[in-house]
Amino acid sequence: MIDNVILKIKRGESPFYSGLRSFIKAVLTSNFPLPRFLYPVVRLIFDLQGQIAEFFRWAFSYFIREPLFRARCASVGKRFRLFRLPYVMSHAEIRIGDDVNFFGKVDIMSGRIFDNPRLIIQNRVDIGHNVGFVVNKEIVIEDDVNVASGVRFMDSDAHPKDTQDRIADLPPKPEEIKPVRICKNAWIGQNVFILKGVTVGEGAIIGVNSVVITDIPPYSVAIGNPARVVAKNLDKPA
Repeated sequence: MIDNVILKIKRGESPFYSGLRSFIKAVLTSNFPLPRFLYPVVRLIFDLQGQIAEFFRWAFSYFIREPLFRARCASVGKRFRLFRLPYVMSHAEIRIGDDVNFFGKVDIMSGRIFDNPRLIIQNRVDIGHNVGFVVNKEIVIEDDVNVASGVRFMDSDAHPKDTQDRIADLPPKPEEIKPVRICKNAWIGQNVFILKGVTVGEGAIIGVNSVVITDIPPYSVAIGNPARVVAKNLDKPA
């Protein structure tokens, strides 16, 4: 019966149902009439609820998320902060330095090729939201590196080159796994893919949406798919 009434309202089958439909639409598209003199009070409530929510997020990370993840790592330095519990489907050895920040979702995954893959994140590194590490051998992020949101680091192609091996669901061959290194003071832009065997030089900048398949020189700017160097000797110390 309720379904029939709803259908009649949607169709506006009579003046009554048509008027009811117009009334419902007006209510759903209206705003609550808040008197102007109440704005300061409501603004205070808005600010308070934001601060309370932020406090509970901090407390949950401080007492639960960070200790859980720290227990999974081989070592974690001082003043490590995270805002979401990383997703780890990996047997990798994870080492994190001092003053490292995870500003959102971080995924760490490994295959079965090597016994002891390593993810090393050194000091004062900022990791943005939705960043992924596929580490089958070694990925190193050196001091003072900034990693924006949506970045992927992969020291393998995740699947073997050989067609028959892929059909057989085999992992990549060991020689197809090549370590990745991001040298100190580098800046990795949003949605960048850093692929196997790549070294990004000290102080280099990788532009947004780039796919890096070869080494990038120090103090240069690279962008594109595949990434190409478009500027050199950027702010290089004397």
